[in-house]
Amino acid sequence: MVTLLYFAKVREAVGMGEERIELPDGLSTIADLADWLTVRYPIFGDRERLRVAVDQVMAKFDTRIGAAKEIAFFPPVTGG
Repeated sequence: MVTLLYFAKVREAVGMGEERIELPDGLSTIADLADWLTVRYPIFGDRERLRVAVDQVMAKFDTRIGAAKEIAFFPPVTGG
């Protein structure tokens, strides 16, 4: 089981802040997961507007999921 966390606009689009799921066989990267999630939540189809962290460490879409316990999706953050 992995916990998926959704923040800001991603949370609004998905309709919840988190969910625990059993990952289907064949998902090995964050990109694979995003593709799978796009079927349920179209926001995951626009990766230019998404950032991701795996176990609280910033990651890229080609990052392998491995034994991740937590994967967070959020929009790009700007600051000043």
